[in-house]
Amino acid sequence: MLDKPVGHLFPSEGLLSLAPSQRVHLILLGVADVAASTHFYESLGWKKSPTGHDEFVKFDLGGYALCLLSRAALAADALTPATAPSDFNGVAFVYLAKAPEDVPAILAKAVAAGGTLVKPATRTPWGIAGYFKDPDGYLFEVDYEEVWVFDDQHQLVVDEVNERTV
Repeated sequence: MLDKPVGHLFPSEGLLSLAPSQRVHLILLGVADVAASTHFYESLGWKKSPTGHDEFVKFDLGGYALCLLSRAALAADALTPATAPSDFNGVAFVYLAKAPEDVPAILAKAVAAGGTLVKPATRTPWGIAGYFKDPDGYLFEVDYEEVWVFDDQHQLVVDEVNERTV
């Protein structure tokens, strides 16, 4: 298949279907200004991967990557119109904090980096949570709950939970 020219379309009809493995490798964010968005995430303390470039910036999230590219480039690649983002698109990224006091501190860091506070750190029925938006309006929740289980590298152990104490 790789001997075909760029843009060649391959039909899916009539083929034996194949389910992808249960994982996500890349999260692509179409942004207004790749350099400005890169600066925002670096201001959060995130380290940019040296394997990206000015038009495709990657941040290693521990086995998968958050990738920034222009909204126009992402729309063109997906053969989709580049419509303006809405105020709420029904998607949020969640960072699970290590301690309750980390939630307001991380929200403060996001605002200092150029993000917008959407919901301050608030006591919830489950723990402490708040939200910010990055400069392109992508919604991030910062959450602390005692039920989440992590390994030694602070990676979520999805199939385990602690007994709820809150």
